[in-house]
Amino acid sequence: MADWTQNLPPAAKAYLDGRRLDEVECIISDLPGIARGKAVPASKFARQEYFHLPDSIFYQTITGDWGEAAGEDGFIERDMILKPDMSTATAAPWTGDWTLQVIHDAYDRNGTIVPFSPRNVLKRVCQLYHDKGWKPVVAPEMEFFLVARNLDPAHDIKPMMGRSGRPAAARQAYSMTAVDEFGPVIDDIYDFAEAQGFEIDGITQEGGAGQLEINLRHGDPVKLADEVFYFKRLIREAALRHDCYATFMAKPIADEPGSSMHIHHSLLDVKTGQNIFSAGDTSETDAFFHFIAGLQHHMADALAVMAPYVNSYRRYVKDTAAPINLEWGRDNRTTGIRVPLANPSGRRIENRLAGMDCNPYLAIAASLACGYLGLTEARLPKDEFKGDAYEGEGDIPQVLGSALDLFEQATALHGVLGPEFARVYSIVKRAEYDEFLQVISPWEREHLLLNV
Repeated sequence: MADWTQNLPPAAKAYLDGRRLDEVECIISDLPGIARGKAVPASKFARQEYFHLPDSIFYQTITGDWGEAAGEDGFIERDMILKPDMSTATAAPWTGDWTLQVIHDAYDRNGTIVPFSPRNVLKRVCQLYHDKGWKPVVAPEMEFFLVARNLDPAHDIKPMMGRSGRPAAARQAYSMTAVDEFGPVIDDIYDFAEAQGFEIDGITQEGGAGQLEINLRHGDPVKLADEVFYFKRLIREAALRHDCYATFMAKPIADEPGSSMHIHHSLLDVKTGQNIFSAGDTSETDAFFHFIAGLQHHMADALAVMAPYVNSYRRYVKDTAAPINLEWGRDNRTTGIRVPLANPSGRRIENRLAGMDCNPYLAIAASLACGYLGLTEARLPKDEFKGDAYEGEGDIPQVLGSALDLFEQATALHGVLGPEFARVYSIVKRAEYDEFLQVISPWEREHLLLNV
């Protein structure tokens, strides 16, 4: 036991200092971003080099149904070989005993990576960048709501009760008083993040009732996706300690803004470490404009990955802090692609379309894939948008079905993300969408039952 625990990341070692490790959770992200895996005694984990799960975990919809994506051999549920990435070992500080979590990578029996495992998809895209001599750097922003417990799906979601005894109020963006309303939950979020070795760049109140945003420091895309994957669970656990839910739905409350996962991008030259979006004279480079053009040209095709559910598209409404088009602008939060204020070394491009309901591995992979295609195709963007982009027309799909139509035809995007991933993802999301279309909504019963 002592041998392998001595090589743990510093935060995990500090968490276990003077304590006896009881259990290790061996986990992997499925397509929705849910942690799948097994919990094993620490003594068993010390002896195992890998464990097995069936490949069918990647064919499952968010409802627990299945897409017919198993391929020509049929639905035989082959075992995958899941190998730990010990650099991801981190505490599970909400558990009753001393537990670690470890993210695993998926391989088939021949040692080949499973191409539709989300973490493998992101690694594939990052490798394409490295092959060109570029190092991608990202910084995700996570928005979410703290809401009252919702035990009956037929009931509307309500804001949580704040420290004052009143429900969380909306339209209080950046208010420190509003943040204080959720102080006990935020304290646990900070404590859990510290135990797990995660650095939070800041927590702010957003525009919705009970809506918060957490910013993470920029870094390696796979590492940051791992952190968002971990953070979703961490935040949910912190909320449950205080009799409320944390939700990452894109649009949980009808009259409130939605929740996004803005993704900031920059690119470094592998040899020099310089930001290739900035020239020696500090001006913007061709690569800077090619990346923007890639987002403009390909992001509609990728939207089914960044906005993966029917609810995702309820967020894209004019004047509700979510973009409706693929315009770009400097320091303009009404555009879908924003260039924030920054010095030349920190020049970056922000994708504002991705919803917080996304799988972080897949959304970051898709966003990077769009930028990569712009770079390799040497595209040029439209002219910078000046003014309020909400005054323009929307140019992104308005429903999941339309987004899937575009994704299924996007062969260039499939070539970057992986054709086998694209095949499986499309089948699973179609199955999920078809299932949704069988549900009769309260709106239909209210307005159509006796009037048509």
